[in-house]
Amino acid sequence: MVFSDHLAELYGLPAFTFPEDGAAADLPAPDAVAWRIRAGFADEDADWEQVFERFCSAVDTTRIRALIVGAWECVFDCGPDDVIEALLAARDRLPALRALFLGDIVFEESELSWITQTDVTGLLRGFPALEEFGVRGGTGLELQALRHDSLRSLTVQTGGLPAGVVRGIGASDLPALEHLDVWLGESSYGADCETADLEGILSGTRLPRLRRLALRNSEIQDDVAAAVAAAPVAARLEVLDLSMGVLTDDGAAALLGGRPLTHLKKLDLHHHYIGEAFRQRIRQTLEPAGVEVDLDPGEADEEQDDDGTVFRYVAAGE
Repeated sequence: MVFSDHLAELYGLPAFTFPEDGAAADLPAPDAVAWRIRAGFADEDADWEQVFERFCSAVDTTRIRALIVGAWECVFDCGPDDVIEALLAARDRLPALRALFLGDIVFEESELSWITQTDVTGLLRGFPALEEFGVRGGTGLELQALRHDSLRSLTVQTGGLPAGVVRGIGASDLPALEHLDVWLGESSYGADCETADLEGILSGTRLPRLRRLALRNSEIQDDVAAAVAAAPVAARLEVLDLSMGVLTDDGAAALLGGRPLTHLKKLDLHHHYIGEAFRQRIRQTLEPAGVEVDLDPGEADEEQDDDGTVFRYVAAGE
């Protein structure tokens, strides 16, 4: 899987790219779109902060509801520290901001696991009214434990997620969070998470309103499935997403043998390595209860070495 297209929307608003080269354009109403700010392509001499400064001069920022941070210069070599500094410096000019996505970068700009990130904790603390936050890229990514009373949706898209980020989420008090989407990735791209690192999330203690949980794109998806199947949080979920990873019959058996999942509205397992017998058992167990089940194998192809070693892959690695 690659990101071939930029985000089409954020916070229910269509995305609109601010013209980074300063060209005259008819701009939409400030609160009608999710504004994408990106740099280094149309104007090779402009950095992200310069484009953002022009944006702040051209648009009534007090009405901005959603911002999308696109590519900054040197995404391979440096994180968005200057971008975050610029956003925090402008926070008093963004009182209506409710959604922020950091790193809307497609493969033509950088592969997923080549995106350099940074500690995003200060960004969340600096915008306490944010309701949606997303970040793409795991290299250098950090998120410390914090309390955020407004955040309803948190998305972390990586090909390899450091375990410290997982533990940081689990140790955070997020009383309003309804949707958590975490891409764990694979070890060759920096993933070092073990199921014990998921304990804070799966206990649900600090996430009382969580209803949609995605723990996906993992090479340890069987272990993740087993942990989720026994987790207290599973009983109050409406949507469980364990897709995009190396989920096999072992993970399927754990799901069927754990806490009942018949209360779910949807179970998403697309891109998997589950055999037909277990696929049928999952459908027969859940679909009569009204659960929508996605068992599309997608592009989950496996390879076998001459010595019999089988290789299976997550959907989004490099």
